[in-house]
Amino acid sequence: MPHPGPADTGASNSMPGAANALGTEPSAYLRQHAHNPVHWRPFGDEAFAFAAARDVPVFLSIGYAACHWCHVMAHESFEDQDTADYLNAHFVAIKVDREERPDVDAVYMAATQAISGQGGWPMSVFLTPEGLAFHAGTYFPPRPMPGSPSFRQVLEAVREAWLERRDAVEQNARGLAAHMGEAQLAAAVALDGPPAVVDPGLLSEAVRMLARSEDPDGGFGGAPKFPPSAVLEFLVRHAAMPSDTAEAASGMAARTLAAMARSALRDQLDGGFARYSVTDDWSVPHFEKMLYDNAQLLRVYTHWVRLGGTEVFSAGEAAQVASRCADWMVASLGLGAAGDAGPDEVGGPQGLASSLDADTVVDGVHHEGAAYLWNPSSLGEVLDDVLGLGDTGAVARLMNIRDAGTVSELGSPLHPGRRLDGQEPGLWERARPLLLAARARRPQPARDDKVVAGWNGLAVAALAEAGAVLDGPGLVAAAASVAGYLERVHWNAEAKLLTRVSHGGAARGIGGLLEDYAFCAEGFLALYSVTGEARWYALAEDVIGAACSRFVAEGRLTDSAGESAQVFNAQGQHSGLDPFDGATPGGAAAFAGVLLSYAAYSGSNEHRIMAGNILGLLPPIAARAPRVAGWLLATAQAALAGPVEAAVAGPDGPSRRGLHRALLQSASPGLVVAVQNDDGGAADSGGAGSAAGTGARRRVPLLANRSAAADGSPQVYLCRAMVCDRPLGTVPELRERLAAMAAGN
Repeated sequence: MPHPGPADTGASNSMPGAANALGTEPSAYLRQHAHNPVHWRPFGDEAFAFAAARDVPVFLSIGYAACHWCHVMAHESFEDQDTADYLNAHFVAIKVDREERPDVDAVYMAATQAISGQGGWPMSVFLTPEGLAFHAGTYFPPRPMPGSPSFRQVLEAVREAWLERRDAVEQNARGLAAHMGEAQLAAAVALDGPPAVVDPGLLSEAVRMLARSEDPDGGFGGAPKFPPSAVLEFLVRHAAMPSDTAEAASGMAARTLAAMARSALRDQLDGGFARYSVTDDWSVPHFEKMLYDNAQLLRVYTHWVRLGGTEVFSAGEAAQVASRCADWMVASLGLGAAGDAGPDEVGGPQGLASSLDADTVVDGVHHEGAAYLWNPSSLGEVLDDVLGLGDTGAVARLMNIRDAGTVSELGSPLHPGRRLDGQEPGLWERARPLLLAARARRPQPARDDKVVAGWNGLAVAALAEAGAVLDGPGLVAAAASVAGYLERVHWNAEAKLLTRVSHGGAARGIGGLLEDYAFCAEGFLALYSVTGEARWYALAEDVIGAACSRFVAEGRLTDSAGESAQVFNAQGQHSGLDPFDGATPGGAAAFAGVLLSYAAYSGSNEHRIMAGNILGLLPPIAARAPRVAGWLLATAQAALAGPVEAAVAGPDGPSRRGLHRALLQSASPGLVVAVQNDDGGAADSGGAGSAAGTGARRRVPLLANRSAAADGSPQVYLCRAMVCDRPLGTVPELRERLAAMAAGN
């Protein structure tokens, strides 16, 4: 029967606290909506209690600062006074930054996909005051379109259902929540049983499955096409180990890495990668640039360099791509001490910002990609006189213009990889600095300056490894600077708590999710392997221990620590665990990887068993959908390789540095490297407040009882599960033994 209430009266506009409440929020995305006439509220108990008191449904809108279609819907609907008045009268409107609250985003994305059959951002979900979803979609236009009602029509239909068919609405919402809870139970990981045994045949079958969905233009599937970063990491690792599918893995990785590097997905001027391509040939990017994409891609291109490259995509070209990507990350996303400037000249970046916007505001109007687009006229203005091109045809060869069309009235993105091969030798390298300078004079896209712990952890690992492989000490220094920021701002050593987000140098908001702990620990371990500074190993150990306490309950693993009752309700009052990769590796997969590395350093059988338990998720996923299990597959490949444990003992000097460098350039999947200090230990003094500066000297167990050669020269112990071969003292014999271990000898 009908449920009359305040939604029927419109009286809510005069209720206390009804005005837009986003003005003081630290999230750049929420602040983008602070001046909407919609009475937005941040996600939290207060907002849902407000909906319960009014007896109205919640309209939940989820997006992120760099999202083009989020800007479009905001301009069309949320800035429209009539639409806002209707929303305010009959709903409680809640805004969520999906990058700050991926736990909220994940559960309501699953609900949206179950209800509508599709997902994406902006996400538009209608909830009961308890947080249960009952209707959902993504972008709704301001006027009806073929196959899509207008946003106002959706609002009116939801209101009618809430008033006239309330019992059915609530019953359906409870049913959906129960179904989502059952899915969570099915994905549960028990951490107290016997670990999974990695089947090499499963990994080869995953390669064959991927080959069946490979696109001739690189990547997998059709448009829209996203960088398959985690899958590429698996393919690169698989190619490093002898098998009947290693060559196929190498070929797929080479084709995709080359296609992305030479396409408009990669900004050919500054080196950063866009979020995805709206075309299947990578020719038209969706222009937002995300830290998490670039950190993952930097690491994969670096690992391709370590592997040695192929004729299709050489190590030299990959090194150039990786170097420019790393430089872009530090220059464009690096924050100063105040959290709102460029990197400190001396101290390096104090955290890395989340993203650059897809849109550029020109004369007060949002234009997607405006900073990056060119037409023959604008190119000619910059290049004709200096390069002597002389005709628009030569200028157009700098562009990706399929036939005679353009991406927009402003032009097309640069795509020289396909236009200049063999046609204008040296032209691009002469043109690039001129175009970069000209573009810098245009209006630039906005930057979202929030620092996300997990994404910065990914960047620490990528920058450290890139610095080691590409001989870039400045990149290693940048990695250490970012890691120091995470330790200082995001990590509470006393409470053993990692905060997910910081703004302006201050942590704020929810505790970190499983992915944050895993990515940060991964970054700290990678930084330790490159620098040998034991403070980073000690910090990783503390973060891993905290994650085991926080995300393991009753022998089962969860993604989050129950930050919101509404999220818990929406998935049938069960804790969540998403086994799949999304834009970043899934939290469970990332945790398995860092547990495996930590077990290799520490000798902890407990942590190795936990990693094996998580890898038990792999068989049903890898057999059906390897594209969403890339990081689990990559971790399984590391487990299959050992992973190899390398302990470098002996005094510092050219010989030890040569051995260390050879290890860092090895493509052995999951290889861990420990370096002994000159005093024979593996601890350093740390700094005030650092993990190693608390008085207790940490020692890396892998280095226990490792010593220099009898003549005092350095040597390397190569081990698996802490069982070591005879020590090696020269780079050639070290490389020979690593190759033999990869071959199973």
